[in-house]
Amino acid sequence: MIRSPFRRSVTLVAACGLLSLAACSQQDQGSSQPASSASASDAQASPQNSQVNDELQSYRKMLQLKNDEMASQVGDDIVKRFPNTDAAKEVQQTLPAVEQRWKDVTEKRRLAALWTYQVGPMEGGTQSTASLFTTFPSGDNQVRLVLRRHTKWGQSVFMFGPGHGFVCKGNCTIQADFDGKPHPLRAFLPTTGEPAIFIRDDKGFIDAMEKTKRITMNVELQDGGKQKLVFEVGGYDPGKWSEVGKK
Repeated sequence: MIRSPFRRSVTLVAACGLLSLAACSQQDQGSSQPASSASASDAQASPQNSQVNDELQSYRKMLQLKNDEMASQVGDDIVKRFPNTDAAKEVQQTLPAVEQRWKDVTEKRRLAALWTYQVGPMEGGTQSTASLFTTFPSGDNQVRLVLRRHTKWGQSVFMFGPGHGFVCKGNCTIQADFDGKPHPLRAFLPTTGEPAIFIRDDKGFIDAMEKTKRITMNVELQDGGKQKLVFEVGGYDPGKWSEVGKK
C-alpha cells in the first residue's frame, strides 16, 4: 500500500505539535516551581517583618519616654531574635548606652535600699538613726553600722555586733579602707556593756563616708577572733537622716 505524502506530513505536524506541548508543559512546571517557593517564603517573611517592625516602634517609644528598663528588654529581644535585620542594626547603635544607664539606676536603688532611717523615743529623749548591715559577713553574723542623733546624747557613730561584741582596750584603732584607701579609725567600747564599738571622730567618719562607696574594716570579736567587715555605704542619703532638737 502506498502512503499518501499528504497524510505523512499531517502525521509529522501532529507529532511535532505533541512534542511542543510536552516541552511547554515541562517549562511551565519548571517555572511555576520557583514562583510557588517564593510565595511561601514571602508568606513566612511577612509576619516576621511585621513583628520586628512592631518591636522597633516600641523600642523607639521607650527611648522617647526615657524608660531605660523597658527599652533594654525590648532592644535585647530584637537583637537576639532578629540579629540580621535593619532593626537590629538600628537598636545596636543605642542599646549599650541604654543598658548601662539602667544598670547604674538598678545599682543605685540597691545601695539605697540597704539603709534604714528611723526616728523615735529613746531613754528619755528622741533618737534619729541611719543604719545598714554588713554585706559581708551576712546572715546571723552581720554587724550593723549606726549613725545616731539623740536629744540628750548628741551625735555618735557605732557598730553593733552579734554575741558579746568587740575586743578593744581603751582607745583602740580599727584598720579600715575607704574605697581601697587606708583610713584607720580610733574607737572605744561603751561603758554600759552593750556588744557595740564607737568611732571616736563621728563627724570625720560621716564626712568621709559620704564620699565613699565601700568601707572595709578589720575588727576582733570576743566570740570569733578577727573578722573582716564590708559595708556598702554608697546609697546613703543625708537628707533622710532627720535632725532632732536638743532637749
